[in-house]
Parts: sequence; C-alpha cells; structure tokens
Amino acid sequence: MKKCLDTYALVEIGKANPKFTVYFEEELVITDLTLAEFYFVILKEDNQKSADYWFRKLEPYSVGVNKEILKTAMDYRYNNKKRRISFFDAVGYIYAVKNNLIFVTGDKEFENIKKVEFKK
Repeated sequence: MKKCLDTYALVEIGKANPKFTVYFEEELVITDLTLAEFYFVILKEDNQKSADYWFRKLEPYSVGVNKEILKTAMDYRYNNKKRRISFFDAVGYIYAVKNNLIFVTGDKEFENIKKVEFKK
C-alpha cells in the first residue's frame, strides 16, 4: 500500500536511518505542507544548501492538499486536542486517510492509531 510520510520520517531519512530509507523503495507521497516543514527543519538545523538538496530530492513525491482536507484536518486536530497533534501532522494524516494511504510517523501522538505505520 502506498505510504504518506510525515516530517518525522523525513528527518530520519535525512539521517540515513535504514528503518526509514527503505520507503524510497516503495510508492510514497509527501504533502506540500510536509515538504515545506521539512525544508524549514533542515534550513534551521543544517544550511541552505542541504535544505535545497532535500527539497529538490523530495519534490517529485510532493502532492497538493485541497481545502476540504485542510478543514477536515483542523476538525480532527480540534477533536483530538488532548493528543496535541501538530497542524502539519493532522493534514498529513487526514490526507492519507482520505486517499487510502498509510501514514508513516514516529510521533507518539499517532501510536496505535488506525491507518498509521508507527516507527521509532
């Protein structure tokens, strides 16, 4: 089944973690918002050159998110506010659910959640 990666998974890929680099051997997508968040993380933690490299490498996997997904994601985030789900993760998760994908993350907020592949 096709996978939708979150920023946690992308950070682990950036660190060459073999538990996560295997996803390049599968069909995968990343929302544009997740790509933007990851770009910012790399820019902040490394440098512009590295951020640009990862942006170009991941851009072919990037997909846009429509307004209905954004609205549903904010409803999901609101209805699960005790779990403290980030904006970006809520969007990625709802995008995955609505498109029959598996959401890949290591964020504890998604442990034991339906349609999630949780990896630490």
